[in-house]
Amino acid sequence: MYPAARCALEHRNPWELLVATILSAQCTDKRVNQVTPGLFAKYPTPRDFAAAKPEVLSQEIRSTGFFNNKAKSLVGAAKKIVGEFGGRVPKTMDELLTIPGAARKTANVVLGTAYGIASGVVVDTHVQRVSRRLDLTRETDPVKIERDLMKIIPPERWILFSHQLIHHGR
Repeated sequence: MYPAARCALEHRNPWELLVATILSAQCTDKRVNQVTPGLFAKYPTPRDFAAAKPEVLSQEIRSTGFFNNKAKSLVGAAKKIVGEFGGRVPKTMDELLTIPGAARKTANVVLGTAYGIASGVVVDTHVQRVSRRLDLTRETDPVKIERDLMKIIPPERWILFSHQLIHHGR
């Protein structure tokens, strides 16, 4: 089922994927992909995002919804990555979870898609809905759903499984 499924967020590097994933909260990937080209042209590096004013950035990402919170998260994420990780997006779950705006879903997307590291299963609204319909879980909390899925899906399949369920859910 969907052997070629992949991340729908357009990106060229781990930083762009992190930004796009933060923007994707409560927003469609299509909308994010419309916003990010201009954003990455104006702010090509984490250092550029770190220097951005949240009130200016928020207007540039307005169409993604929750733009004030997302702008603060993006600037905070950039400052943390520049200040503590030498401008590079971390490659561990524990480090990614210290980044403003990054919870397990975002960390799993970045680790799996950018680095090929299977740290868990991405649980978005599609995965949540489809996994419940398939009776793979009875949980409603994304962390608990992820835990249930990780018990029944072999680790080497976590990355592709996430993309496949997201693709199927759409």
